[in-house]
Amino acid sequence: MRRSMRGFFSRLVLVAAAPVAFALAGCEETSKPSASSAPAASAKPAAANQADGAAAADTKDLKRIIILENGNSPFWDAARAGLQDAENELKLRQAGMRAVLEVNDSAAAGQLEKLQQFGTQPDIIGLGISAVDADNVAVAEELRKLQKKGVKIVTIDSDVDRDKFRDCRFAFIGTDNLVGGRELGACAKGLRRAGGGYVTFVGQIGAQNAIERIKGFAEGAGPKFQSLDTAADGMDRPRARENVRNAIQNHKGKLTTLVGIWSYNAPAITDVIKELGVRKDFTIVVFDAEPIAIQQIAAGNIDAMVVQNPYEMGYQGVRLMKALYENDQKTVTAMLPHHGQPDGDLYDTGLKIVVPDDKSPLGPSLFGSKTEFLTLEKFKTWLEKYRLQGS
Repeated sequence: MRRSMRGFFSRLVLVAAAPVAFALAGCEETSKPSASSAPAASAKPAAANQADGAAAADTKDLKRIIILENGNSPFWDAARAGLQDAENELKLRQAGMRAVLEVNDSAAAGQLEKLQQFGTQPDIIGLGISAVDADNVAVAEELRKLQKKGVKIVTIDSDVDRDKFRDCRFAFIGTDNLVGGRELGACAKGLRRAGGGYVTFVGQIGAQNAIERIKGFAEGAGPKFQSLDTAADGMDRPRARENVRNAIQNHKGKLTTLVGIWSYNAPAITDVIKELGVRKDFTIVVFDAEPIAIQQIAAGNIDAMVVQNPYEMGYQGVRLMKALYENDQKTVTAMLPHHGQPDGDLYDTGLKIVVPDDKSPLGPSLFGSKTEFLTLEKFKTWLEKYRLQGS
């Protein structure tokens, strides 16, 4: 089934006009083309929008599919757009359902409180959670309680500890973060062949995506690179910038590479680099392409970005939870054909490597065959095609 991007464009224009000020941070081809391959289409007519909700116009009568984010960020704006498109295109409202993105306060305690609240609300049929703390026993237990009530559980963007808590969710939808980390490490290796010391900057060290990206970076960068520190900021933007200042001050003579693990770490790094006037001293590689990060790579302040697809995380998360609720085994199997086998519960939404221009020493041969390699110009063309400001 080929789907259009109807309704997606107009919402993303609104998102771009007023972005949230604070930033963050699987498997087979499915019947729905990915956002990187689907053709653009005209917006959905107003009459069609009205028809979608005709069967259940009053939202209080609709069952809820929820995606609970890990902390409010522009990263989640694209996920929200994917969620909303899934609601429209999969005709959730006609089926008596709706999809909602719930904002978290960046803490595991905040997620735990929301999960406890969800347990008292009988209208919830599906929950996708981006886990702040992969090893949080209390969060895993609340997810199990929700499962016992019949709620379909998936993790999105950041998984729980799969060795300990795999049973508390059906599947993970998002980036293969270990692979993403390796690709970021390969960027550093290709850009600075002599290696040196590096510091990784992240919001929460205990998040599974952080754990896997940091581990993967070390593997991809290789033995010529040495980790000097991992600086966590608790998703506090001033602290994120202060961590960069401290790293530069504390590791003079050893630090060669600055590594942004979550999306807002890229702007934090470039803010400090410009403030101190030390751009020439460092290689800078980061995850995600926030609008500010795109501006900074264009200005020469970022050497390479590993870019995820949060739109697909939102869309595919809703798609899977709807299928699970409706016992639609055809869709579940299409998305996860090897479910029940090792790593068969991981749905990969894909990666891109973005470099400033064709003068970069990096090239597609340095990366995995499933990773798309783009210059900034080509990446911006992709963004403009879908009226995205970032990814």
